[in-house]
Amino acid sequence: MKIQVTSEVGKLKGVLTHTPGPEVSLVSPETKDQLLFDDIIFEEDARVEHLEMLDIIKTALPEVSVLEIQDLFTQTFESEEARLYFVESLIVNQKEKNLAPVRKELQDLSPGELTRFAIHGRTDAIPSVELLPTPNLLFTRDLAAVVGNSVVVSKAAKQARLRESLLMDAAVRYHPLYKDVSADAIFIQGEDSIEGGDILVVSKDLVLIGMSERTSFSGLMHAASQMMDKGVKQVLIIDIPKKRSSMHLDTIFTFSNTNECVVYPPAITERTDNVVSLRKNNGSIITELKPSLKKALEESLGHEFTFIKCGGDNLTAQQREQWSDGANTFALAPGVIIGYERNVHTFREMQKHGYSIMTGKEFINTYKDGSFNIDTCGKLVITFEGHELCRGRGGARCMTQPFSRFDI
Repeated sequence: MKIQVTSEVGKLKGVLTHTPGPEVSLVSPETKDQLLFDDIIFEEDARVEHLEMLDIIKTALPEVSVLEIQDLFTQTFESEEARLYFVESLIVNQKEKNLAPVRKELQDLSPGELTRFAIHGRTDAIPSVELLPTPNLLFTRDLAAVVGNSVVVSKAAKQARLRESLLMDAAVRYHPLYKDVSADAIFIQGEDSIEGGDILVVSKDLVLIGMSERTSFSGLMHAASQMMDKGVKQVLIIDIPKKRSSMHLDTIFTFSNTNECVVYPPAITERTDNVVSLRKNNGSIITELKPSLKKALEESLGHEFTFIKCGGDNLTAQQREQWSDGANTFALAPGVIIGYERNVHTFREMQKHGYSIMTGKEFINTYKDGSFNIDTCGKLVITFEGHELCRGRGGARCMTQPFSRFDI
């Protein structure tokens, strides 16, 4: 399948996900803050919720390729060169773990066991080594972003997610899925950081990047410059609040259609002069301050946008539902999105804009015969439970990393 994403809402063809496993059960009350979780997660219920999300995607799009990222990493490590590269990266980037003495033992692990060690932080084959788990792997979005025919490999801002970045780095360099784009991939070096939740691909010509608590100014400028060298005509940088509740741009802003977005008003519509346009001219970057994100989008794309309020008009509802990822929706196709069913005020607001609402169970039971037509269904929100999943601070977009979409 061709690696290509030129829209946030083009019909989905291929996506990377990760159904939570033992790594989330290894999070304790003592380590949850260090591991960036607000609470400990009950693995069994989290799995059920995540699998319902996957069932919705597969029911809506029977031909879609849904890849488990753990399998992707295991397949990557079938290559001896990839195993050596990852182990060396781990040793160099996690010096405090003193893994050099067990370099050979790590290199000799089977592909599956090396993957499990990287995710769970332990293996029976090397009982003397124990690392913290990587429960945030659930949020595959943050590991990379396909932009056009290129891929930006994230560099995590937090130590708790560094191992995920190293895994994705190895996969892009060595997995056959990326063979046509690996040589042209964008990597972030040194102390800079950028995460996939801050990168939104609006069109082949326009990309949004959030300057958040997880994406540094120098990291985003490095990525933006390379994107423009590879064909993107304009990058809009959005300065967003640097706090836990809005850790990435997609926690306060996502596209639901070609001309509609779900937004958290206090951080988007109520802020001004926080958007900077970047364009390249003869190798130099030209910057221009924009009055708002809405006006910048309308100017760049030549049509009006409707910003639908996460939580509706009530400030308390806005705050509550942004916290539970009401603005973090994921588009399966133009006007067809999925999100946590608990965000009732957000979806009532979407109904006012012509969206129908179906629960995931209702949707799966109705269309398990394959009769659903995503091209003719109209505007639709499909909801699923996320009471356990949202404890990790991420919604439907956070849990999905598209690597291929149809052009609009």
